[in-house]
Amino acid sequence: MSSILFVNESQEIDISEEDDLRSVALDNKIDLYTFKGKLMNCGGYGQCGTCLIEVVEGMENLSPRTPVEDAKLKRKPETYRLACQTLVLGSASIKTKPS
Repeated sequence: MSSILFVNESQEIDISEEDDLRSVALDNKIDLYTFKGKLMNCGGYGQCGTCLIEVVEGMENLSPRTPVEDAKLKRKPETYRLACQTLVLGSASIKTKPS
């Protein structure tokens, strides 16, 4: 079994592999969204870009960026992902709401 450490929240969660990070966070009451995202998120379809996260460690244990992410995050660092598009394949450390 793998785990995700949400750095800002100091919370480590055991997960099943191939869960998406958005579902893991929301199921465990981790707040992914800024105020705008709370009002206007797309529900996990990759269309709004409001579930932005930063991968601190374990990028190799996550699915590769999707074409949707490439389009939405083209001006963001490679360590930024959309939680709804990121499948967990192993342990990782994540920062929510990166600046």
